[in-house]
Amino acid sequence: MRILYELAGRDGRRFSPFCWRSRLALAHKGLDATCEPCRFTEKDKFAFSGQERLPVLMDGSKTIADSWAIACHLEDTYRDRPALFGGPTSRGLSRFVNDWTDTQLLPALSPCIIFDIPQWLDPEDEAYFRRTREARYGRTLEEMHAERSSHLAKLAPVLAPLRRLLTDQRWISGGGPAYSDYIVFGAFQWARCVSDVRLLEDDDPIRFWLTRLVERFDGLADSVPHFDS
Repeated sequence: MRILYELAGRDGRRFSPFCWRSRLALAHKGLDATCEPCRFTEKDKFAFSGQERLPVLMDGSKTIADSWAIACHLEDTYRDRPALFGGPTSRGLSRFVNDWTDTQLLPALSPCIIFDIPQWLDPEDEAYFRRTREARYGRTLEEMHAERSSHLAKLAPVLAPLRRLLTDQRWISGGGPAYSDYIVFGAFQWARCVSDVRLLEDDDPIRFWLTRLVERFDGLADSVPHFDS
């Protein structure tokens, strides 16, 4: 039995970029899991894991925290299933994509959409989110929202290498979608689940790639409330 503990807002909205990495990794491996929604203030639900962040995967008697650790666990445990990385060398490249997404893409994307997140949270979660995020950024959500156009302009050069890559090939991972694609997709899925801000033009190669991933796994990415901007 597998249980994936993942961040959730009200109305069933699942918007964590990290949890989406694990959802898609499980789907890629063809593995079923019960998805257990956890709100920001429901850390007691997964306290058994010994940490305070999601996702957390219970796979039988094993507890694995952190999306990268979950991906490695799935790859190493279910070797008879489709490969997430494609080999030791590809795993290293996926780790680079993981770190690039965490240190470049997510920090650039966050100020563009952060103001839109509280509307999808219950009151106690909204208070928690505002307090922790404003402390993290040293600014109010309203101040960041007022400069959204500036933040969107700063996002553009971050996306440039991704756009160039997807101009030449259909998938980040090469011949087909794999974990590197799911890492980056998680960031855009985060945005499309909480905000109607327009991040990409209609003819953007990144948009075409996103559409291909949305359609995979029987439209898994569309199975939760989302925007189509």
